[in-house]
Amino acid sequence: MRWIGIPRTEESQETPRAGFLNGFCKEARHEGGFVGLQVVRSDERAPRKMLAAVYSRVSTVGHGQDPEMQTRELREYCQRRGWEVFDCYEDVGVSGKKDSRPQLNRLMRDAHARHFDTVICWRFDRFSRSVSHLCRALETFNALGIQFVSLCEQVDTSTPTGKLVFTILGAVAEGERNLIAERVRAGLRNAKAKGKRLGRPTKCVDVDRINSLRVAGHSWRTIAGMMKLSVGTVYAAARSQHAKALCA
Repeated sequence: MRWIGIPRTEESQETPRAGFLNGFCKEARHEGGFVGLQVVRSDERAPRKMLAAVYSRVSTVGHGQDPEMQTRELREYCQRRGWEVFDCYEDVGVSGKKDSRPQLNRLMRDAHARHFDTVICWRFDRFSRSVSHLCRALETFNALGIQFVSLCEQVDTSTPTGKLVFTILGAVAEGERNLIAERVRAGLRNAKAKGKRLGRPTKCVDVDRINSLRVAGHSWRTIAGMMKLSVGTVYAAARSQHAKALCA
């Protein structure tokens, strides 16, 4: 470390200012009345604490269920891990089957804003009772670089075991999505076999009236408003009639 000797004067009694070379400066006293400036590395500062979002939920109100019990245990866990609680999100009287909940929606907004590093809940079913919804939320947290911790199941996605559980849940959700898609395709095949026409219903369009209004100088938008149709439908009907006339 290089020192620069400066004669001590009354003006040099104050501690020199810090904040250059991405580090800090501190005063060092030496024999002979000199003051030196020592550069201290910025990585010697205290590490940043992990910020945790605490989520709790109860389905009913007034039946002895209180989210405070969940919140208290989660706060104690964060204290043992040395994490700082960013905020507590408590949904009261809301079913876990619902994907949209007031406090859960607020938590997801804060997650997208990167306000915290970890989401912690009491149990998986407190966060969601739907496997697909839980896996979608975990995929979102993983994409945002946010860890997920379930206290009772001892699942922490920052550990190898937690990543294994996350992978298994993802496989279950993917299998569920594939089964739903297969059921939909089977239903469509069955409907076609019974002669049912799929897709949007067709509309009867008076092409002669469209042509007469067009000859009268009306715009496509005006014609569509008069016939209560979209502009695209009116234009497509007129073009198809014109194409048939050319082919004839």
